[in-house]
Amino acid sequence: MAKSIIGAKGVTKRFGDIIAVDNIDFDIQQGEIFAFLGPNGAGKSTTIKMLTTMLRPTSGKLTLDGHDVAKERDSARKAFGIVFQDPSLDEELSAYENMDLHAALYGVPKAHRRTRIKELLELVELDGRQDYMVKTFSGGMRRRLEIARGLLHEPRVLFLDEPTLGLDTQTRNLMWDYVKKLSHEKGMTIFFTTHYLDEAEAVAERIAIIDHGKIVALGTTPQLCKQTGTKTLEEAYLQLTGKTLRDESSSGNDGLNFKTALRNRRLR
Repeated sequence: MAKSIIGAKGVTKRFGDIIAVDNIDFDIQQGEIFAFLGPNGAGKSTTIKMLTTMLRPTSGKLTLDGHDVAKERDSARKAFGIVFQDPSLDEELSAYENMDLHAALYGVPKAHRRTRIKELLELVELDGRQDYMVKTFSGGMRRRLEIARGLLHEPRVLFLDEPTLGLDTQTRNLMWDYVKKLSHEKGMTIFFTTHYLDEAEAVAERIAIIDHGKIVALGTTPQLCKQTGTKTLEEAYLQLTGKTLRDESSSGNDGLNFKTALRNRRLR
């Protein structure tokens, strides 16, 4: 049996009177590609922020590679890499300089740094652009560089928050090829969010759907379809979360802007 590398037990996150994440449970196995789906404001980003030590759970326990995320933050941070939804590269530095700076921050030994950077830039097919300024890169090139940067310290888990947002189809497919290669060849666990349900259906081995802070379904695509009596992941997703539009202002923040949520609740 594969080892559990990410675990959530009774995890809740409150912001004032607002419950952003509500008593969730899940286990993710080492080497698994796991999709975490949900509408805007459902609790996805809040969950990722808790898993990556940026927020503390109000209650419950999160573990990552055997470490209690709230109590062993430094150890947990060494175990994961992350590619954020919003760009986080320094545009005034070259691709190599961005990588070198990140390596220094994560304590990658100088003796191995240059070789490691070269290997990763080759992996994402940017080795010929290592000395180019990032501000000259296309969106797809920047995303590939962010993935390479997130792998510098050889993490056991890679978090991808909307990694293909705004990318063309060819670049999206290429990026997911990299991700599947990392999982299958390196045994790396991939935890990702996306609004492109075709990506989740094609790439994820299991899928959790969160809505209003609660996990409403968890399983493979066939299991979710069977549970909802549908034929595709998109149909199952809509059956579980509804077809009404969600407030775009909560996208990416979930429960962080609880004043807005309180205002909206009063208006209903």
